[in-house]
Amino acid sequence: MKRGFIAACTLLSLPALALATGTPVAAPAEPAISAAGSLLQVFIGLVAVLLLIAGTAWVAKRLGVTQGGSTSLLRVVSSASVGTRERVVVVEVGESWLVVGVAPGSVNALMTLPKGDIQSATTPGLNASFAARLHQMIEKRRVK
Repeated sequence: MKRGFIAACTLLSLPALALATGTPVAAPAEPAISAAGSLLQVFIGLVAVLLLIAGTAWVAKRLGVTQGGSTSLLRVVSSASVGTRERVVVVEVGESWLVVGVAPGSVNALMTLPKGDIQSATTPGLNASFAARLHQMIEKRRVK
């Protein structure tokens, strides 16, 4: 046991002995790789990829790539909520409009109308002006 301790102390003191004698110590062949540096590099790469994905999604949204285009068969004309999870939706299909009741787990056709037959009804009071301004802002955004 004493012999092992002396051998370990001798091996640990070799660099100090080499410096004391003036002989140059050979540099390690490869630089030591730090775990923190590697982790930082992986983190920066991950952030860069996430930013690239977010940027691509933003550009696609701004250019309107996610919209189905004007050649799609179906187009939602209007919808109104009639309950917590129920809606009445007007869908344009070709040259006609379908009025559809939508509820969790079911979709029911209520009636068929010729295209453009429904007049937009406005609610009197403050809600009417808000609805009109909101509709105007949505149309202005679609034009851009």
